Order: sequence, then structure tokens, then C-alpha cells
Amino acid sequence: MPQNASVSTRMWAPALAELERGLLQRDVAARALLLAALAGEHVLLLGPPGTAKSELARRLQRLLPGAHYFERLLTRFTVPEELFGPLSLRALEDDRYERLTEGYLPSAEVAFLDEVFKANSAILNTLLGLLHERQFDNGSQRLPAPLVCLVGASNEQPQDESLLAFYDRFLLRVPVQPVDDAHFAALLQTSVASPGAPPPQALIDHQRLDALRERAPQMALDETVLGLLVQARQHATQTGQSVSDRRWRQLVELLKLQAASRNVSEVADWDLWLLPFVLAADPEHVPGWTEFFMHRVAQTAPLPLDGLERAVTAFEQQLDIERRAPADAQDDSAGKVALAKSIAGPTAGESEMVRLTSERAQRRYSPVHIEARVAQTDELLARLADLHGELGSIAQTVLEPARAHDWLPPSWLAQIEAVHLGRCASVAALLAQLQTTRTGFAGLPVDEALTGLPAPVTWESP
Repeated sequence: MPQNASVSTRMWAPALAELERGLLQRDVAARALLLAALAGEHVLLLGPPGTAKSELARRLQRLLPGAHYFERLLTRFTVPEELFGPLSLRALEDDRYERLTEGYLPSAEVAFLDEVFKANSAILNTLLGLLHERQFDNGSQRLPAPLVCLVGASNEQPQDESLLAFYDRFLLRVPVQPVDDAHFAALLQTSVASPGAPPPQALIDHQRLDALRERAPQMALDETVLGLLVQARQHATQTGQSVSDRRWRQLVELLKLQAASRNVSEVADWDLWLLPFVLAADPEHVPGWTEFFMHRVAQTAPLPLDGLERAVTAFEQQLDIERRAPADAQDDSAGKVALAKSIAGPTAGESEMVRLTSERAQRRYSPVHIEARVAQTDELLARLADLHGELGSIAQTVLEPARAHDWLPPSWLAQIEAVHLGRCASVAALLAQLQTTRTGFAGLPVDEALTGLPAPVTWESP
């Protein structure tokens, strides 16, 4: 890993660790939330209640020194006063329609709105301006809002077309599900106590944040990343997902900020792990976008190994046939072996008589037969060895930058490692299996007087 990458890891890793501390399977949501806050964007967490959505928002607020926090559960009966503050009675006496916003959403740096799509149109229209322009109309004044990141939560995406504009204001839309069965036992043994004040090194320093945002536009997009974004647009078209020009531009800005946070000079293909959470039209499309990234960047597309497995099995089966073949089809070889065992007695074990009788009962093969079998086996062994080396090289090429990337979720890295290391292990197992078969062919009983050449071993191609 380059030295500058380790510096960036030290810079943001404590904040990320504080977001994730004690939370299971929230590495994707925590990374998306922290990147959104660094970029000044908003996040929508889609999932059932009880999945730590509000806890993530509260922890984010604690990472911003002096940041004000606002939280509300919205319903269709929620009134604007609950979010934007009550009307000022003193202002009304002077014929001014103004709100007392202190302690309410217009004065918050971090906010969490649960069931965000259940609010009425009056609230949503005001939220649109607040999220996009960071401004709040208070009476005749348009005041700047200090909002850094609004975290919205919902059980599902909105179905009403009138809500789509508001839905689009969330640049990152991250599905959050209950922990799976593999982590259930750990969930039961994990403390539910909320962490206290974060350590100083975990805090998001405003000076560093400003420097990061100034540097982000300088990040370059190389040809590889541009090519992948072109493919991403084609994928969106083919799957019927509409992505606006504004969202594409916002995506690029977020990718540049992520690259800047890693202290590098250009956006890398691994930065595109964010694609599913920016481009997916709804949660159902997230797996497709995740597969897009995994196949094109992480190179995890399935490889056709079935044909090689059938080939190795075919050689193994052929060896078994040739080992079992009797010396002469007219001889009662099995009867001779049984008679020898009977004479030796039940406790004699593998006596010399039994061994000699078994060997004589086994068919012998010509030297050219054995050479042909070994040669064909060697040919397949060479193919497998080449494939094993190629897969090892690919694994190294993929896993080295993946492990060095500061933001790639560990759960994703584990999946990528499992695919590449699993491929190498599978081919290594086939190599060992075929090497044993080759040894078996080389050890077949030989008769120098014979000259028969065998038909090649065949198998069904995939």
C-alpha cells in the first residue's frame, strides 16, 4: 500500500470505527453515511424498524464537534411547527409570519427523519428547498441552513409520483436489513448500550473537512473509470432505470471526494462500489448494481470449471475401470481371489498368496498403453496448472487494491476474497486429484510383450 494511503486511513478510520462500533452488518450503511456527510449529501436508509438507522444518525452527530441534532417521526398528521418551529407571537404582533427555528430542523447540522415519506405536501415542499439549497424561507427572509446531512428512513421507497422529486434529493439510498442467521448469536451477545462521547481522534475536524472538499474537484477520472461509467449507463438503460444527468454529475463529485479522502490523485475503479446506492432506482435493483461492480471491477463472474471437473472425473473413472479389468474375460478371476482368501484363513490378512493371486487376476497393459494414458493425463495437468497460475495472478491483481481501499466494505471484501481464493483452491484440488490418477495410470501392471494402444479418454464438454 502506498504510504499516503495509510495516512488517509488514519485520518477517517477512527470516525468510521466509531460509527460501526457494536453494530453488526452495518459496514455498508456506515461508510455511505460518513461519505455523505463528508460530501454534504443526504442519505436514505431503507429497511424495517429496529435496524439501527436512527442510531447511525445520532453517532454521526457526535462525530461533528458542536453539531446540533434534530430527530422526528413523521406521520400524515405531522404539522410544519413540529419540524420548522412554532410561529413567533411577537412577529405576528408586527404582522410578520416568522418561526422560532432554534432547536428545530432549520438550525440542525445533522437530522434524522423517520418514515420520511409520510409527511404531507406542505412539509415536503419546504424540505425540498432545505435539502437542495440549504436555505429556509422564514417569513420574508431566506436564511442559510447549517444542515450537513439529513438521514431519512423508510420501510420502502415511495410509490406516489408526487414524492419522486423528494426521493431524488437523497443521493445515497441504502437498504438496511436485520442481521442474518450467521450473525444472530453475535447479536444476542452484543451490548445494546449506546456509546458515549467519541474519542478525539474520531471527530470530524472542520478544517480537514474544508480542505478535503477543496481538493476533491481536482481528482481526475481515468479511462478505465470513464469506461465503467459508460457501461453503467448502458446497464441502467437495459434494466429500465432512469438516472438523471444531475445524479450522474453528483455521483462523479462523490467519487472524487472519496478519492480525495484516500489522498490519491485520481478516482479508481474500486471507488465505484458506491454505484448501487447512487444509481439503483429502488432497492430491488441494488443486487443487480452490486453484481455489476463485482463482475466488472472485482472480477467475480462465474468461471466455467464444470468441464474440467468432468475431465478429471473421467480420467479417475477410466483408471478404476482399468484397475478392475480381469486378465482374461473367460477367467473366473474373482473366484480365484476368493479361493486364495479362503485358503489363507479369516485372520491371515493380506497374505502373499492373496496378493499374488490378485495381481495375476488383474489385466496387464502394454507400455504404449500406459504411456498414452500418462501423456493424456499430463496434458490435462498442464492445462490445470496454467489455469491455477492464471487464477492466482488474477486474485493477486484484484485483492491487493481491494484490501488497500479505505472505503470498500469489509463484508464485500470477504465475498471477493472467498470467490478468488475459492477458485484457486478448487483448481488446486483438481490438480491433486488428477495427479493421484496419473500415478495410478503409471503404476498399472505392464506386459512388455503387449503393443495395444488405448482409445483416448473422453468427456462431455460443457
